[in-house]
Order: sequence, then C-alpha cells, then structure tokens
Amino acid sequence: MPRYSEVLAPAGGKVLMLGNVAIARGFLEAGVQFVAAYPGTPSTEVVEALAAAARRLGGRPYVEWSVNEKVALEAALGAAITGVRAVAVMKHVGLNVAADPFFSSAYLGVEGALVVVSADDPWMWSSQNEQDNRWYGLHAYVPVVEPTGPQDAKEAAKLALEYSARYKRPFLLRSTTRISHTRVPVETGAIPVEELEPRGDFSKNPARWTLIPQYARMHRLELLEAWDRLRRELAGFPLNRVEGSGPVAVVAPGLGYRYAREAVKLLGAEDEVTIYAVATPVPLPEPLAEKILSHDMVLVVEEGDPIVEIQLKTMAVEVDARTRILGKRGAQGLLPRHGELGLEKVAAALAKVLGRELPAWTRGERREPGVKLPPRPPVLCAGCPYRSFFYALRRAANKLRLRPVYSGDIGCYSLGILPPFEVQDIIVDMGASIGSGSGMAHTLTGGGRVVVAIIGDSTFYHSGVTALMNAVYNQSPLLVVVLDNHTTAMTGHQPHPGVGVDAEGRAAPEIRVEEVARGIGVEKILVSDAFDIRDSEAKLIEALRYTIETRKPAVVVARGACILVALQQARRRGIKPPTYYVDPEKCTACGICYKAFNCPAIQRGEDGKAVIDPALCTGCAECVQVCPFDAFKPSQEPPEEWTVIMRTAKPA
Repeated sequence: MPRYSEVLAPAGGKVLMLGNVAIARGFLEAGVQFVAAYPGTPSTEVVEALAAAARRLGGRPYVEWSVNEKVALEAALGAAITGVRAVAVMKHVGLNVAADPFFSSAYLGVEGALVVVSADDPWMWSSQNEQDNRWYGLHAYVPVVEPTGPQDAKEAAKLALEYSARYKRPFLLRSTTRISHTRVPVETGAIPVEELEPRGDFSKNPARWTLIPQYARMHRLELLEAWDRLRRELAGFPLNRVEGSGPVAVVAPGLGYRYAREAVKLLGAEDEVTIYAVATPVPLPEPLAEKILSHDMVLVVEEGDPIVEIQLKTMAVEVDARTRILGKRGAQGLLPRHGELGLEKVAAALAKVLGRELPAWTRGERREPGVKLPPRPPVLCAGCPYRSFFYALRRAANKLRLRPVYSGDIGCYSLGILPPFEVQDIIVDMGASIGSGSGMAHTLTGGGRVVVAIIGDSTFYHSGVTALMNAVYNQSPLLVVVLDNHTTAMTGHQPHPGVGVDAEGRAAPEIRVEEVARGIGVEKILVSDAFDIRDSEAKLIEALRYTIETRKPAVVVARGACILVALQQARRRGIKPPTYYVDPEKCTACGICYKAFNCPAIQRGEDGKAVIDPALCTGCAECVQVCPFDAFKPSQEPPEEWTVIMRTAKPA
C-alpha cells in the first residue's frame, strides 16, 4: 500500500503534495473522524492518504473502502448523525450512484459534520462522461466549496469540514483532475490527533432523523431557510476574495481563477480588471453577486458548465441590473462548454472583452516538435490474465458457432473493446454489464445469439450483485463472466470484499464471488484458471451450453492475479520470474501470437517471425499455450512459487 508519509508532515513547514493528498491533509487538520469511499480516478489518493495516516495513528480516523459510493455516503452520513466529522469521497459519476442519500442528507442535516468530495473529470481522461457536479449542489440545496487551485485545496477541505460543523449541513467539495493530480508546495498546520478518534453518540429523535412525509415537510422548510442564510453568509468564506479595481469584472470560480489571473498578467490588464475569486460557487453569495453586478462588463471563467454564469444572469434579471455578462452561454459565448480550461482559451476570451487584438500565442499557432513519438495504442498489460481468458472466450464462441453480444463494464477489461478480442459491445456505466445484458438476453433470440456479460470483481461487488439477483429472479438466459484478479486494478490496487484485507491493510472477511452467486440462486457456477487457456475454454463451453439449453443464467469466475501485483510480490520474496524467447527454428511466422493474441511483449520481426522484448516479458507463459509450434521457450525453469503467485497475489 502507498505510504503517503507527507500527509503527516510536521506542522509549520512547506511540503510538496499531490492535490488529493493536500485535501486529505486539510481534513486531518480539521479533525476528520470517519472516512468512507469507493475508489475512482481522479479521487482515489484522498482516501489512500487518509488510510495511510490511520495506519500510523492507530486507526484514527476510521477509514473504509465501501462497496460503492451510495454505501460510502450512507455510512458517512450515519457517522455524522452520531456527532462525528465525516467525509465521503468519490469521482464525479460516483455521485450519481450516491444521489439518493445525498438528497436525503440535505434534508436531515448532521450533528457532527459531513463533506462529500466529488472529483470531476473534465474531458474524460479516465471516465465515461463529463459532468459538472456543482449541479448536484443546486439541485439538492447542498453548498459547494471549490478550491481555486491545488495551492488552496488543503484549506478548502479544512474549511468545508469546519463550515459543515458550524451550519450542521452537508457540504460538497468539488475538485477537478488538474487540482487533484498536480503537485504543489503546501503549508502544513497542526493535526489534532486526539480529536480524530471516531467517538459518537445518538439521541433518539424521530422528528429529526427520519424522513417520513410528516417530518420531511418540516425538514424541507428548514432546508430552504438554511439555504437563504447560506446565500448571505458564504460571502465571508475565507477563500472568496477580490483582487484589483478595474472596470471589467472577471468572475473566476475554482481553477478558473488561476487561468484568469495569469491571463490578466500576460495581457498587462491589471488596471482594467477586477478579479473575483469564488470558492463557494453554489449558492453564489448574494453580497458578492451584488458587487459583481455593479460592473458594466463581466466575464465568467469557470471549468465545467456555466453554473455561476446562470446564477449571475438570474440575479441580474431579478434586480434589473444592466450588466453585460459573458461566459459560455448564448451566441456570444467566449469559452467552450466542453473539456478543460486553458490559459490560451481564457486569455483569448479576456482579450475580446477588453477589445484587444488576440495575442499570437492564443491562436493555436504551435511549433511542431522535432521528433514525433511513435503511436502507442492502449493495450492490456503483458501477462494480464484477461488476455488469455478473452482468447479462450473467442475460441469457445467459435467452437459453438455462436454470435455473442458482449455486455461490457468499467475497468481494465474495457480494453477488450479493441482488436483482436472485441469482447465489449456495449459499455454503459459501473456495474451495468449484467443489468443491461439481462435485458438484451430477453430480446435476442436465434441465430446463435447469446449474451455474455463481462464484469470485474470490484465492479461485481459495487453494483453487479443486485443485477445478478435480478437475472436469477427473472430467469435471464445469459452467461456472466466475473474477472477476479483479487484487486481494484484500474485505480491502483485498492482492496475490496473479495480480497481479505481492509483499507488499512488489516485482515478482513473474504467474500468469494462464487459463494455470493450461489447464495442468490445461480445454479451453474464454474471457476476457471484465467492463465490456463484450455481450462477457461472448457469451462466457458460448458457454461454457454447450460445457458442456451436451460435458458437460465450461468456464472464463470475467471481467477488470476493482476500481473503487476504478482510481480511486486515476487520481488519482495526474492523470486525471479522467467523470461521467454522464441526458437527461430520452430517459429513459422504464422503471427498468431502477435496478431490474434496481441501480447505487447511479442513483436513481428523483419522475417515475420515472433520476437520477444525481454524488458516487457513478465514470465506469464501465456504465449506457450498459444503457439501451435512450441516455439516459445523459458530462459530458465519457471520457479514453482511464481506459478502460484501469478494466481494468488493480492495487494499487501
């Protein structure tokens, strides 16, 4: 597990920190006592750092990886109801999963404190969509705090938790990819270690803590009253500030402030502009908005949707202000509504507002680099057990003369969408493979059609279990494949309920996929060795025949460790995996290994014969099974311990 020693650096110094680690540090300085999360890029490091702190502080604060974001938020809300300071962390789409308790938390309020961290991902660097979760704040009446950059992410986290405790209301802390994954020097404050102990209490009060209609109506009125109060009082939030005194107002929530300040400087427009750095974009504080509307011209610079711009325009109508407000909306929109902001985009917009000629460097006039990097298409890692299993899956389908529809999911295995495997025909959202596959299984008939839902182990626990239960109950004729590599691989090897360790590395109950499937009524369950192509192929054929003949769901658990975890464990135990080479006398240049199997360690030589890059070879021996001519040889006899580690390694 990562150490993140900087999160506990002594107070009074400046330490280089990742934005997410700075957020974790801010929570510690504010006395966080309970943390729950589901991993997801770009949010994961917040909780990894807090878990690392808890390991060194004797379990203070309490930290858990929950099975999904809804459960994480419910757990954090429950803890906050008992009077402790709690945090729930997730990536932006995770809040969709947790939306139900999020809305309820606004009605109930808290006794201690509750901050929900949403790490948004503009331009979808590691996500299926681009959404601005400040909308959730407006929709649910939950105030939003947004750091104006990684420089003040720590303070934003600290203040969010303290304001939540002050107002007894949940707060939403919005980060974005550039804030979460940028390293900056962070000034450290004191951590009240003794206050991190998660000790709560509960006073029975159904009117306060239950949302039956009788009490929910009362909560609704209190919520609206609190919202109006926050609209006034958040103007004094310490990270909201005004710089300059020029006639043109630049309103810059969140990261937009950093781009706006730099653009003003580069254009030499310091005397023409007043910058409003807004760290509380929702609700936009009324006193601050009134100051902004006193300008004749306003440019709103915000990453994501025009949420502050809409609030400003609404208020301008309400108070009959004549201010011209520009940003992302309308025919005169100066900034794009998609992707990330950038200095060039912001400077170009500001130059237009100021009536300046566009600087050359904002026109996209770039110099081509002298050296072009070779293309690197995304591919499964060399030695990934998913590759050999996908190979077996294609062979099984061909042998049965089937035309499967592959219902895919979110994880490393999404790379199965690419040639040569092409075993991800639809990808909807986290855990949707079984649910969507179940629907398709009831409508696709004949012609060798069969639905194969492919889901990872962590995703199965996240939201696949309920969909599998639905498939059993409604007798959906589909094959469910659970790829079990003993970890949440895509986000950096966090544990889950099937691993047997918790967030702090302590032993925990191990919940096996096949036992869950059996418990909810699946009658046909097979477990295959994902590294063994023949074993996987035989199990897949058996399961597919069962599904086709009985019209019932079947489950195949494809088990094999993530090769990266296996290699790490081998190094720690002093075990050297073998590398493989190609016997040129036996290789016939058929190309199966580098075309149909597509291992990145195997390349096509000039004569068409295979060549292995020893720097990439992981010693998995999958190529030995693929080659019909026995051309792949180990450089040394594979240690028996290595073949075991490949199949059993888990994050330590």
